[in-house]
Amino acid sequence: MNSPSRPLTLLDKTEVLDGLFTSWDDIDRLLANVPAEAWSTPTSLPGWCVSDVVAHVIGTESMLLGEPTPEHDVSSLDHVRNPIGELNECWVRHLSGEPGARVIERFRSVTGRRREVLSAMSDDEWNAPTATPAGPDTYGRFMRIRVFDCWMHEHDIRDALSSAAADAELEGPTARLALDEMTVSMGFVVGKRGKAPDGSRVEIRLTGPLSRTIRVAVDGRAALVDDFGGAEPTTTIAVDGLQFTRLCGGRPLVAGRPEEIEYGGDVEVGQRIVANLNYVI
Repeated sequence: MNSPSRPLTLLDKTEVLDGLFTSWDDIDRLLANVPAEAWSTPTSLPGWCVSDVVAHVIGTESMLLGEPTPEHDVSSLDHVRNPIGELNECWVRHLSGEPGARVIERFRSVTGRRREVLSAMSDDEWNAPTATPAGPDTYGRFMRIRVFDCWMHEHDIRDALSSAAADAELEGPTARLALDEMTVSMGFVVGKRGKAPDGSRVEIRLTGPLSRTIRVAVDGRAALVDDFGGAEPTTTIAVDGLQFTRLCGGRPLVAGRPEEIEYGGDVEVGQRIVANLNYVI
């Protein structure tokens, strides 16, 4: 989480927008030819079917265009647990009666308008401080969070439709940016949620097409580091990269991908971190 006292995150506009636009294109292609009945397929997200997931994306991008949130009383729904969830659910309820063909039409319309706005944005606007789901940061950071959110929801839809991504479909800018966004939360996950003790050096090795190594050192507080200064990690965790993203999002593991998690060093710490990976709102 960022705070006003922490440095702002400056990100390359072209790189982030390439990832965001690609994510929208991927969702469009995934849904372009699905049968009408598939839009009502339940997803792993409580209370949401495929159409609802797309409605959520439509709603967020509509709000970013300045459109007012539709009014619905969603306070009694068990899966709505916070103000952000209430805003999301209002858009879902608003579009719940629309057929799939109309939902994808609205998705294309709102993302088309957002492409125009974002492409025309100046560097000063892109780097300006704003409120984001991760606290105060730049508008560019907010858009990387949008990449992460849309990419996660693409895989929610894939899971519901039994259309898991092939390795080649995971090797692109969208997945990398989504993982970049998730990586910055690993200090919080390891230190606060996983309660790794002071002096811990935790190395999380992601395997498969989303391979990367994430290192967190705990020295008073947990923080991401590039290396451990020549010291060995005290705990290692090896997990398929896509499965890692599902665990972080509190989603079921993807069928057909490796499910085994390998631990080294202090296994108890590693298992506690994995048990608390779900940090997503």
